[in-house]
Amino acid sequence: MNNQEEIVKKIKDIIEELKPFLISDGGALEYIDFKDGIVYVKLGGACADCSFLDVTLKEGIEQMLMNEIKEVKEVRNIN
Repeated sequence: MNNQEEIVKKIKDIIEELKPFLISDGGALEYIDFKDGIVYVKLGGACADCSFLDVTLKEGIEQMLMNEIKEVKEVRNIN
């Protein structure tokens, strides 16, 4: 497994840990891609229309990933 594959595996593992919290509020979280330090995810379900989407994304998901994986510089939601 090369470095990129290891990083992606870590990202996916953390996302899997976070999913139950979002699901419990009716939301959904899907890993899309990791490129140039940016993790692309898709927030769906109740998260799609939630006024706290940016807070969840930046202060929750992004902070968790950046704290655990030094190569992650940002997390972006794609719709």
